[in-house]
Amino acid sequence: MRTFRIKMPFIYKIIAAVLVLFISFFATMIFGAGDAAAHDVWLALTSRVDSEAATLIREIRMPREIAAVFVGAALAVSGAIMQGITRNPLADPGLLGVTAGANAALAVTLAFLPHAHYFAMTIACIIGAAAGTLIVLGIVGTVRKGGFSPFRIVLAGAAVTAFLNAAAEGIGLYFRISKDVSMWTAGGLMGTAWIQLKAVIPFIIIGIVMSFIMARQLTILNLNQELAVGLGQKSSQVKIILFLVIILLAGSAVALAGNLAFLGLMIPHIVRFMVGTDYRFILPMSAVAGAVFMLLADTLSRTMNAPYETPLAAIISILGLPFFLFVVHKGGRTFS
Repeated sequence: MRTFRIKMPFIYKIIAAVLVLFISFFATMIFGAGDAAAHDVWLALTSRVDSEAATLIREIRMPREIAAVFVGAALAVSGAIMQGITRNPLADPGLLGVTAGANAALAVTLAFLPHAHYFAMTIACIIGAAAGTLIVLGIVGTVRKGGFSPFRIVLAGAAVTAFLNAAAEGIGLYFRISKDVSMWTAGGLMGTAWIQLKAVIPFIIIGIVMSFIMARQLTILNLNQELAVGLGQKSSQVKIILFLVIILLAGSAVALAGNLAFLGLMIPHIVRFMVGTDYRFILPMSAVAGAVFMLLADTLSRTMNAPYETPLAAIISILGLPFFLFVVHKGGRTFS
């Protein structure tokens, strides 16, 4: 049975998605522990008026929601790339050790360089993401029979993720910085400042642009590796570049929002239902859809138990775990 898919030119779909993104961003400026009027939000975004509401929007909500946009885009795009490279429908940076490696590196940085700048923390997270990826691939690569099967990669990723998360907690306890580590591990955007965005966002932009450039090669690689070789594509080099993009995006996202799982799993599957299997369409739409999802999840975390914050990681996991089980049940087909 073929799944119903709306036939519409991609340009119209991406324009509609971008419009939804702008509407969602404007809405997140309004809702919170203390709601702001739409008129105040418009004035804060378009003029230099000084008021209590304008200060709240510009200095607290705006940097937080800009961070949500870029974190959501980074995790969704990195998840889509990972699923394409491994041809594994269960692939996700949060499930395969990438974000856990970044999280462990962040704990090490907080322990030994407590006054490190956000730029240094971002570099540390990127290095940690690379280490987590190499550990998972190294474990899976040592198994000769069915070494890189989807479920074997997920099992190795789950084991490495558990180990790295435990290592981060152990570092926090030993160096008495468990509170700081836990704030990052819980995953959230509370307290995001403009200085953080200036340090981290350039890395995310570079990663997303690189992913768009490599989208055609990723499509060929995902469809058939033998075809890629036949067309003269250097598959090993393409995979290395794409893994570097994943590491750059996931490490940067952890530096901003902590360890968030399942977002990179859900969004690409939903996007394939909308645009098909061509990664030239999947990656841009994943970036926009991931940003929208993150905006809505963060708004929910701020409002569902106001004035207290509900952990963002918990909200995403509540939505993501049933989706993960659904993908497993369907054998990876989901909406495709």
